[in-house]
Amino acid sequence: MTSLNQLKDTHRVRKTRKRVGRGVGSGLGKTCGRGEKGAGSRSGYKRRWGYEGGQMRLFMKLPSRGFSNARFRRPYDVVNLKQINDAFEDGETVDLEALVMKGLLSGPTYGVKLLGHGELSKKVTIELDDISETAKEKLDAKKIAYKISSIREN
Repeated sequence: MTSLNQLKDTHRVRKTRKRVGRGVGSGLGKTCGRGEKGAGSRSGYKRRWGYEGGQMRLFMKLPSRGFSNARFRRPYDVVNLKQINDAFEDGETVDLEALVMKGLLSGPTYGVKLLGHGELSKKVTIELDDISETAKEKLDAKKIAYKISSIREN
């Protein structure tokens, strides 16, 4: 009968560990495969991606092409249904000013988006810039009024 300690993996050859610093006859004696002098031969050296030993790096030589709109993004701040349920009472209006007063937002904003995480059990009126699909479904199921007043220009 075969037991676990007798099983052998015959599909992959086990790679032997590199033993360095064991004499010149081993092929990895003296400098241990690190070459002579320089940062690479020192302990604690980490090869940084793209570094070419002080030479101008390849990605810096190549021209940058195209245009990216990432610098000009105006991301929404997000608020979840659970946060509104915890912070607001029945009959209140949830808008930008109310969110700032309750401490859910601080600083300048490019708009607020309502996300559908959590449940909303209170009857509030929601006036925000955008609402996710899951939040819309949950608000429609509870028959809670919401108004999307997008400040973004298309």
